[in-house]
Amino acid sequence: MALLARTSAVLSGLMNGMPQGWLDCREGPKTFSPIDVLGHLIYAEQVDWLPRIRIILEQGEARPFDPFDRVGFEDLIAGKSVEELLNTFATLRDQNLQDLSALKLQPNMFAWKGTHPALGQVTLGQLLAAWVVHDLGHVAQIERVMARQYRDAVGPWREYLPILDVPRSDR
Repeated sequence: MALLARTSAVLSGLMNGMPQGWLDCREGPKTFSPIDVLGHLIYAEQVDWLPRIRIILEQGEARPFDPFDRVGFEDLIAGKSVEELLNTFATLRDQNLQDLSALKLQPNMFAWKGTHPALGQVTLGQLLAAWVVHDLGHVAQIERVMARQYRDAVGPWREYLPILDVPRSDR
């Protein structure tokens, strides 16, 4: 929870007040821009993490998780400012962390099982760990996408800047 509670501030620090060009930059066709990543994170707060935790707690493996549409955010971000989206994410994350805390999860519950539509059997502990790593991965993605805008501009320093040559992700 300590890491999940920091994501809003990290995203705000990276994105709030940035020119639109920085928010819309991409690594290539059909890749996420920083604003897309923010939309994806908002959408996951709405339909992914807490709903799946509740499925495990209430129904276990009897009910598979709903599939996650990784681009289900597109309508959600249309026409909204980055400030509005950052506020939406912060509000949703705060509420989800309050709801998670209210569940009073105990270590023995981390072994409880659910069914992912693509991965099969997963545990509550794995789901919680994936939530944290998902955040960290997308923060790194935003940083990588932004850094790549200077890939050629850094000249010979590129040799010392490995972020510029990390293989891109289409997610």
